[in-house]
Amino acid sequence: MRIRVIWEGKTKDPRLLALQSDYKARIAHFSELKTDEISPEPRLRRRGEELSGLEKRLLERVTKLDGRRMVVLDQRGEEWTSGQFARWMGQCASQGVRELVFIVGGADGFSTEFRHRADMALSLSRMTLTRDWARTLLLEQIYRAYTIERGYPYPR
Repeated sequence: MRIRVIWEGKTKDPRLLALQSDYKARIAHFSELKTDEISPEPRLRRRGEELSGLEKRLLERVTKLDGRRMVVLDQRGEEWTSGQFARWMGQCASQGVRELVFIVGGADGFSTEFRHRADMALSLSRMTLTRDWARTLLLEQIYRAYTIERGYPYPR
């Protein structure tokens, strides 16, 4: 099962960038991983119901295909433990999902319509995280899920 992570903008903090690179290399031992950076759009206030220009561009990149699951990271999403996340990833793999696509939102989150088009909305924390921290935490949790499913000592 391939993993794809899409996010808006670039990580600027060199320490977080180094952590992201480290987790990408670790994940690569278990699965093909691709990260896509989308150029940000100007911050415009929107009503929250209709698709933004960024969301339209994201949907063009992530067309609904058989065997692909689209997960948006959003503060209104489901909150799971690392163990629940690991079990879910394992179930996806056993059900024949070919690609998991995680999309990290910007400061304004996602519109209602975009969230409804996703297969799932997931929240990493009830606390507010910067996009850079959310990206790093997501990569760490993906790696942790693989190690939990395989019984490796990393998660202890």
